[in-house]
Amino acid sequence: MERIAEVIVVEGKYDKNALSQVVDAPVVTLEGFSAFHNREKLSFLRRLAEKRGLIIMTDSDGAGFVLRNFLKGALPPGQVKHAYIPEIRGKERRKRKPGKEGKLGAEGMRPEILLDVLRRAGATFIDEPSAAPSDGDPVTMTDFFEWGLSGAENSAERRRALLRRLSLPEKLNARALLDALNLLYTREQVYTMLQDSGA
Repeated sequence: MERIAEVIVVEGKYDKNALSQVVDAPVVTLEGFSAFHNREKLSFLRRLAEKRGLIIMTDSDGAGFVLRNFLKGALPPGQVKHAYIPEIRGKERRKRKPGKEGKLGAEGMRPEILLDVLRRAGATFIDEPSAAPSDGDPVTMTDFFEWGLSGAENSAERRRALLRRLSLPEKLNARALLDALNLLYTREQVYTMLQDSGA
């Protein structure tokens, strides 16, 4: 599996599933047009762009280009790369009939096409595991349990307080919060923030 340094931004969970079987990279979903009104999500994407760089991979249909153009105007251009899905007619396996324009989305692309699209976008492929950026040990679900962010009576409220403090989208579940923390902070930084807040 190819490793990529940047965070890949896709439209939905099925696109994320398809990419996660091809590359080892963080993948964030837009959840469709809700991104237009979600300031927290946009702020999160800006922070990821600054920290890791982003690759926008939307579908080749009209809706995909509306999303891409919105993000082009909302994100810093120097920190964003664009991966363009080819226009291939067809239907994804999970669907009963083709989409409105009859084109396959990211989820319907063969793995070799997805890799080619990412290469053409200028993705940073990491050849050796030792070449990966490392800031020490990652935050784990065990840490969440020990820090009271999961498994305790008030864990959900503690996570919400942490999300507010870090200006992260409030709807992130525990797993998504864990991923976000590991993309943006070191384990030591998260622990220190929790201690400073008295959480």
